[in-house]
Amino acid sequence: MRLSLLDRSRTRAGQTDAEAIAATVARGVRADEIGYDRFWVAEHHAVPGIATSAPSTLLAALGARTSRIRLGSGGVMLPLHQPLVVAEQFLLLEALHPGRIDLGLGRSLGFTPPVRRALRREEQDADDFEHDLRELRSFLEGTSEVTPRPAVAGVVPMHVLAIGGGVDVAARLGLPVALGGGDLLSDEVAERLAAYRRTFRPWRGSTPWVTVSLDVMVADDDATARELALPEAWAMAQSRRTGVFPPLEAVKVIRDQDWPAQVRTRVEASLDRAVAGGVDRVRRRLEQLAERTGADELLASTSTYDVDALAESDSALRTLLA
Repeated sequence: MRLSLLDRSRTRAGQTDAEAIAATVARGVRADEIGYDRFWVAEHHAVPGIATSAPSTLLAALGARTSRIRLGSGGVMLPLHQPLVVAEQFLLLEALHPGRIDLGLGRSLGFTPPVRRALRREEQDADDFEHDLRELRSFLEGTSEVTPRPAVAGVVPMHVLAIGGGVDVAARLGLPVALGGGDLLSDEVAERLAAYRRTFRPWRGSTPWVTVSLDVMVADDDATARELALPEAWAMAQSRRTGVFPPLEAVKVIRDQDWPAQVRTRVEASLDRAVAGGVDRVRRRLEQLAERTGADELLASTSTYDVDALAESDSALRTLLA
């Protein structure tokens, strides 16, 4: 499998959003240096624990600091933008960093009702997403009646971030699909990916491409890795309880707090889904994942409070799958 990282610019308790963005750029630079294939960044609006809202701007900064690694959005939320504007932004990125830009596209409308209202997008028809993808592709390929600028020699590859019916859309359009969330080893996921490959309609010679995204944390031993995965699992559980997705907290701070039974159950479930452990455990889990899904690319979406431990995990994972 190709190996990539997704960094959502997670904020940490006591840290500013600007510091979180700087940490993302530094992580991208390290990923470039140690041989990762792709570095993805995300789009989230008005989420307290996430500093990224404009992938195209962040990718421009990353492109200026890196030299080899491909840079992608994981992803641009297409229902929130006009396809022409997205095409212009990513063609500009391609002009600045030729052959290194990928455009991942999702369909989320926002984290909360007030955010969706502020974005002027409170509902989305499934057919609109597919229509917008087709229109965006025509802009990127120069086949539309409107020719966006800048004109570039290469074509920016599109990827569909799939939840539910998104897998079917990717198959119909002949596009790569990125799948995350839930149990990636389940029969349901296996069936969806089998249907994707079976019904895939090639576009200009394209072939099926499956990226699977999940948390991967590598440490000296299983217990340490599980502790490092705790801050993200805790934040996810808290968001479901309070409706607010909080910054990452230190493990000791989390352990000293009260753990309601429902929060404990959700945290343990998240930790069980994550691939967290020593090298041997992580290798076994990833071999199972590759065999079950036939994935072409692993997108590690790991976050933790300890940035040094995160850097060490990134290095260990790159070595493990070298």
